Amino acid sequence: MPTEYRTTRTSAGELVRFVLYSSIGLFMFFVPITLAGTSTIPLDHIVSWLREHAATYVPYYALAITLAGTVAPFATGGWRRSRVRMVFAFMNIVGLVVAIALVTGRGPAWLMHEDMGPFLFNALVIPVGLIVPIGAIFLALLIGYGLMEFIGVFLQPVMRPVWRTPGRSAIDAVASFVGSYSLGLLLTNRVYRSGRYTGREAAIIAAGFSTVSASFMVIVAKALDLMDHWLLYFWLALIVTFAVTAVIVRIPPLSRIPDQPFPGVTHDPEKKVSGNRFRHAWAEARTALRTAPGLRLNVWHNLRDGVKMAMAILPSILSVGLLGLVLARYTPIFDWIGYIFAPFAWAVGLPEPLLAGKAAATGIAEMFLPATIVAGEESLVLRMVIAIVCVSAIIFFSALVPSILATDIPLSMGALITIWFERVILTILIATPLVRLVT
Repeated sequence: MPTEYRTTRTSAGELVRFVLYSSIGLFMFFVPITLAGTSTIPLDHIVSWLREHAATYVPYYALAITLAGTVAPFATGGWRRSRVRMVFAFMNIVGLVVAIALVTGRGPAWLMHEDMGPFLFNALVIPVGLIVPIGAIFLALLIGYGLMEFIGVFLQPVMRPVWRTPGRSAIDAVASFVGSYSLGLLLTNRVYRSGRYTGREAAIIAAGFSTVSASFMVIVAKALDLMDHWLLYFWLALIVTFAVTAVIVRIPPLSRIPDQPFPGVTHDPEKKVSGNRFRHAWAEARTALRTAPGLRLNVWHNLRDGVKMAMAILPSILSVGLLGLVLARYTPIFDWIGYIFAPFAWAVGLPEPLLAGKAAATGIAEMFLPATIVAGEESLVLRMVIAIVCVSAIIFFSALVPSILATDIPLSMGALITIWFERVILTILIATPLVRLVT
């Protein structure tokens, strides 16, 4: 066996830390359990419990996080670092004003309409504000004690050739799809800052795997009357999303992002292995265990990062996200953008291509909007394809764009918009024939 994999006998303490901490992390993120008639992951149950039993206080908690996130860029001087950060810093002030209006119930009628401000606050701000910090606690167990390295060795032969990311990135993809894109981004940013991802790898993961969670997919499926086809929808969305990602990693802008580690950090790439993969995997896991901080310190660092990310996201959801909803409702801008997608929908025989194009266009504002455009349409193919677009397009301004821009991942606003166009077009072209084939 090569020298780097010659290890001493595994201690009981190492084995217990690896199995216990990793198992708790996996359980919290990836094992649905049924409580009070609801089946979801334990982390979601915790958030739901808090929302139910602390309903009086949760809106004020979200307001406090929004206030802190609005003040922070000015207190630290971060608003001066770039034009984008400057724009978001001042838009955060708008977000804070909106949050105050929604919490106090005093705002203009258009803002207080159920599908405007209250939708953003109840469906996005409160869940994200709770799940990111709480999830960060368990994220410390999931990524800090060798599990990513262990799994990465086994998935390296798949992830690298197909998606050009390390094997360890598979856990990011699953974390987003089963749990939350915000947690997936938090995980990705932590790994990138530690030197285990390059900038290009982190960007591919953020723009290629950070989908809305399965719980959001249920909401889309219900809105489009697809629950009778739930498993078909879930697997088609998963397949199409990852197929689209396999294409966009090979074209600009993702292909042109420098393949360099986080500035000032030494790159720690996955070692290419062959032979006994289990032995290699355990050696990598043990190396991570030996260098991992104590549990209390690791949890604190992750919790701190989670709170900082929530502070960066919430004001943006209430400003940028609200702007997107206003444009979708009161202007024809998405009708115009829809004309770009209509020819692709027509080319693959998607029913009502103009309507499909408009629906797909609204997704840049909020992932759920396309579903509202085609809800009630007779065509199952149209409803299924648009439901897949809601997931596979990935990029949307109400939450994901602010989440990405709140990290250190090297993705600009222009790059995100370009990637969104690429993903929507490819999703329509790939999903429509697949849906026709299986329905």
